[in-house]
Order: sequence, then structure tokens, then C-alpha cells
Amino acid sequence: MKTIAYYISDYGFGHAARSIAIIRELLEREPSYRIIICHAFAMEFLQNSLPYNQVTFRKIATDVGYFLKEGSLEPDKKMLAKEFDRYVENWENKIQLEVQFFQQMKIDLVVSDISPLPFEAADKVGIRSIGISNFTWYTAYESLLDQKRLEIWKSSYSKMTCFFLLAGNQESDWPCEKRLFPFCARKVRAEKMEHILDWVNPTRKRTVIFFGLGMKIDGIEVETLPLWESDNCVFIVSSNVKVDRDNVFSIPKEETESQAYIAASDLVISKAGWGTVSEAVVYNVPLLILNREGMKEDQNTINYIRKHGLGKTIDWEEMLKYQYHGEKQEKKENGFRNDAEAIVEELRKQCRFSTDN
Repeated sequence: MKTIAYYISDYGFGHAARSIAIIRELLEREPSYRIIICHAFAMEFLQNSLPYNQVTFRKIATDVGYFLKEGSLEPDKKMLAKEFDRYVENWENKIQLEVQFFQQMKIDLVVSDISPLPFEAADKVGIRSIGISNFTWYTAYESLLDQKRLEIWKSSYSKMTCFFLLAGNQESDWPCEKRLFPFCARKVRAEKMEHILDWVNPTRKRTVIFFGLGMKIDGIEVETLPLWESDNCVFIVSSNVKVDRDNVFSIPKEETESQAYIAASDLVISKAGWGTVSEAVVYNVPLLILNREGMKEDQNTINYIRKHGLGKTIDWEEMLKYQYHGEKQEKKENGFRNDAEAIVEELRKQCRFSTDN
């Protein structure tokens, strides 16, 4: 039996969603594996999505994430610096705790999406460690924090054994093995999609638009957007988007399978969160992405979307006037697949390497 420590970023739900896709697939292939999820923010979502005897949960703050200015989509650099300093204040003690955890639980492999916390500890113990992401928090923070602060996390990420790079990454400089897996997403059951469409678009003649700003964005007024007046359209919104209209349907707060709502849509309007983008791409749904100039991770994802013709972008000022015009479009294959299975095959190889070493 193999035991994997799986670290998931505490920022939003996107890292958790794609980790769920991988863990579900891994347990289908290797039901004897034991997985310990290390995480804090979206713990209830993870527990509800992964009700397996082989999965246990360890509550621990894995990283810092972003902080946004109140009522804005733009980053708050001062707050980020304050919270970053608080998190790394006892960094060496944090590393030592992870060393003890690995030894006590007899961990065979460490996977992280994409907390810097476990890599240095894994290196000290001699355990293989895998990063899975479209970015690292080191590169995400390069334009938001000074280099002196970031050196501590640069050192940690440099200890990765292997990096599974996702679409939009600009992470070629790390001194480790690398594998490329553009997109991965949770699977969708056809009957779930049909049930959603029966709810929001029973005639199948209206355009279904998914509108999501992410689960860590609050305080932005969207009720008065002209978007909701778009002709022959219905809208699916995440549970934190407060709009009370007959043509707007809110995903239930307790829902764990939001990918099905994206797959059922004809257009996704969203910030450039990689999880939402990936689910839209995997299920051939065109994208209209909110452009945020100050977010390096967003820009990398946006550039990838533009390069491969997967959607368009819109500034927030344009969004304040935007309405959708056009007939309902048939979805077209975009050439990308769900790489969750390929990622799992490589993880299984890495587990075998851990035994050989």
C-alpha cells in the first residue's frame, strides 16, 4: 500500500477542484492507495467530494493566496505582504513539522498543487515530491512582493523532484524533471447535464451563460449589469453571485459538481481562474474572460486562451456595458482532452520510483 501526502492550495476552490479530478481517477486505478489531504480553506468541499475510506484529511494552512482590494478584482499588495510575512514567520518550524509528519505517517510520495510547504521537508527526508500547477506562488508574486521576501519560497520550489506543468505555465526555469499536461477536469455525467438543462433551459432554445467571479470575490455589485437583459439568454451563477432575476439560476451552495453546470453552458464568462477555464475547455465551452492586468497568473492563462483560440477577453469597464447578442451556437471540438488520466499514470510511475529509490 502506498501513502501519498497531497497538499492543496488554500486559495479558492480551483486547486481543490482539479485535485479532486486527479484523486478520483487515481483511486479508480489504485484503490489500495492511501491519500492524506493537507488543506484548510475548502475542507468541507473536499470531504463531500471525496467520501472514500482511503482518503483522510489533515487541516493545515498550506499557503497565502491573493488578497483583493475591497469591491475590486485588483490585488491588494499591502495586505498580501502583511499576510505573507505572518505565514513565513516561523518557516523553519513549519518545515520541521512536515518532516515529522512524513516520518510518522510513512509517506511514500508528496504531491502539491501548489503549496511550497512540503517540498523542502520532502527533500530533507528523501521522498519524491511532485508539483502540479499552471504556476508557482513564487512567480505569481513576482510583481506583487519584493524579491527578498520571495527567496524563501524560491528555495522551497527548487526542491521539487518533478513538476507536472499545466496550460499557461511560465515555469521552465525550475531545476527538476518536467511533464506537460495542458488541462484536467472532474468528469461529468450526461444525466447530470440533462437535469441541469431541464431546470434552466427546458426548451433547449435559449443560450445558457455561466457567469462566475470565483468563490473568494465578494463585495462587487453585479445586480445592475446590462448582461442580465441579454435577449434569449439564461444565466447560471455561482452561489456567491447575488442576482435575483427570473432568468438567473444560482448553483446550490452545497453542490460539489459545478463542472456539470459549466459543461451544460454555451458560454462561460469568468475571471481567468484556471479551474473554470480548464473545465470550459475540456467540455468545449467558449470563454469570455475578465482581464486583470495586475495578476501575472491571469495574464499567462489569458495569453494561452488567445493563442489557441479558446475564447476572448473583456475589461471590467466593458463588462459594465456588455450584453450578449447572437444566436445559440453549436459547440465545436477544440482539440484539447481531459488529461486527468495521463496525470494519474505518471503519478503511478512516480510511486514506483519511490519504491525503487
